[in-house]
Amino acid sequence: MLSKGKRAVSGASSGNDDGVNEAEILDDLAARGLIQDCTDRDALRSRLDEGPITVYCGFDPTADSLHIGHLTPLLMLRRFQDAGHRAVALAGGATGMVGDPSGRSEERNLLDQATIDSNVEAVSGQLRSLLRFEGDGGLDGPPAILVDNREWTAEVGLLEFLRDVGKHVTVGTMLAKESVRSRLSGDQGISFTEFSYMLLQANDFFELHGRYGCEMQVGGSDQWGNITAGIDLIRRRSGASAHGMTLPLLTRSDGSKFGKTADGTVWLNPVRTMPFEMHQYFRNVDDRDVGQYLLRLTLLEVDEVATVMADHVAHPEERLAQRRLADEVCALVHGGDETARARLAAEGLFGESPPTLEVLEALRGTVPETEVSAEVLEGDESLVDALVASGLCSSRGDARRTIGGGGISVNGVRQDGDATRLADGALVGGRYVLLQKGKRSRHLLVAG
Repeated sequence: MLSKGKRAVSGASSGNDDGVNEAEILDDLAARGLIQDCTDRDALRSRLDEGPITVYCGFDPTADSLHIGHLTPLLMLRRFQDAGHRAVALAGGATGMVGDPSGRSEERNLLDQATIDSNVEAVSGQLRSLLRFEGDGGLDGPPAILVDNREWTAEVGLLEFLRDVGKHVTVGTMLAKESVRSRLSGDQGISFTEFSYMLLQANDFFELHGRYGCEMQVGGSDQWGNITAGIDLIRRRSGASAHGMTLPLLTRSDGSKFGKTADGTVWLNPVRTMPFEMHQYFRNVDDRDVGQYLLRLTLLEVDEVATVMADHVAHPEERLAQRRLADEVCALVHGGDETARARLAAEGLFGESPPTLEVLEALRGTVPETEVSAEVLEGDESLVDALVASGLCSSRGDARRTIGGGGISVNGVRQDGDATRLADGALVGGRYVLLQKGKRSRHLLVAG
């Protein structure tokens, strides 16, 4: 289990003096466009005026990594924590075994226990990296809590669950929820398994309310029905009030899905999506999108985002906002060192100056590479041999034809049509040569 159950801790900090305090958090979220649905906002504001609140968000381990789309709700937790509230991140080992029907037109594939265990561990590490826990440096206020809902679900019997939870939720209420109604009206329908998901998530909120004094749940806009089911269960079983809030779906102005590329989803796991690839994704977002992404996907203050956007509008050709966005998101997910490496790699691939040794070392893992002997790079036809060794050209004849057509660059320098030999000094740092064929195909040769 990730965390043992315990009661809410009192005496929390009054907030981060450098950022948004407890009572101002709603105004900050509204300014960022981060509020879609909210239970009685005046009641919530009054509760926040009284002091820190415990707020949770759940993340089902349907894969071995979260993706960029999860950043918005995860950073919502971080914003509450930075404002002096207690954040609870839930890795849904139990709900992940069932599958949430929200936002889906067809049934999820059920995962086996070993896959769930592995996914929970992977997702938990990503949750830990973006929140502040006991012992973390820079913690100012209550530490975050990480839990797995199998802790209170795994040992509960069916009859016990039906008596304690199912008894308090009517079928009519469940059928009225958009996540259920949309599935019932579709061709696929909904299984009893996924129909029951709402009860499991409602019970999570009830359990967290009892164990940690959790009074608020946040989530994506497709979670509104599940959140209100939990609020109602708390009211019915304990007589207490609770609060809920959802975030709007983050979209792209061109109609394509946020967090998707031609190669697939942008994942937080650096093995699935390299930091360089994530950095490039945000470097290339549309001007129409960059402002909302800065507000919703970074921890920059709203006023600072306004300043960045003003500079961007004044000098759009420099893409200042995209560069800042890419740096901020990549640093949040992968840290400052990987962000600096991603910038260097971009300089090597797209910069106008010949790459330095530092830049070419940053490229390793970003472009295909081949280790070759020094002799390959020293002969009279070393450029031809290098192109064949890299696989950019299929034969020496193909290499000569491609060079003759002006389609080859070495370390960013276009080669003359009659060149066959690498120029003196082409081996940067005595180790690397960056070859390019056409506009997109690049390969790094490493002298062994």
